[in-house]
Amino acid sequence: MADSKNLVMAFIPARGGSKSIPLKNMVLLGGRPLIEYAIEAAKASRSVSRIVCSTENRSIKEFCQAKGVEVQKRPRRLCGDDIRTQDVILDSLLTLRRKEGRVADLIVLLEPTSPFLLSKHIDDCVDLLRANPSADSVQSITLVPPNHHAYNQRFLDAGLVRFKFPEERRKFYNKQLKPKFYIHGNLRVFRSELVFGKKDVFGERSLPYMIPALYAMDVDGPEELSLADCIVRHMNLKLP
Repeated sequence: MADSKNLVMAFIPARGGSKSIPLKNMVLLGGRPLIEYAIEAAKASRSVSRIVCSTENRSIKEFCQAKGVEVQKRPRRLCGDDIRTQDVILDSLLTLRRKEGRVADLIVLLEPTSPFLLSKHIDDCVDLLRANPSADSVQSITLVPPNHHAYNQRFLDAGLVRFKFPEERRKFYNKQLKPKFYIHGNLRVFRSELVFGKKDVFGERSLPYMIPALYAMDVDGPEELSLADCIVRHMNLKLP
């Protein structure tokens, strides 16, 4: 039996309920179910030794099983819109530890709504975390687009548009002067002990892994799905 310290498990949370797009995780993107992109990225990874999907939906379950992915039945209490992903992960890991007596040391969280993540991203993040024993996790990040920069953000006040950070905006009046901010690139690799101990997937020491913004795309609603479909059909992306 392999040492759990050398094991890497990919975890795909894929519930059937979705308000923005019905059964979003199975919607077709470039002729393929959205969740298939995450599955194939995990399969192509040299690091991942096991792929587990947590779902309550029959069609997702059957598709994953047909692709050779293990499926855990998600408890009904963890199927609501407001459930935190880390709670689903914790339940999954506790179930595996109870049944098998161990869990993988490193967990790769793959969201089905992130179709452009690559196996290289997974492997690089795993390698980075293994090379830094004091780190809790690695997360992919990408630069915030200039128009979305925090110093450019507005809010509505009594029907009027106001800047959230007016003093900072006056001081850093162009994009060259503004400090670099980042958004999450939709990939997390973390230690299972972090979930058991702190019920967290980032921890206090989370290392960055930069990726191009295109690969960090999150397909959350119909507009993103249409854009992603155009990218798949008309750009020469090397996807699994």
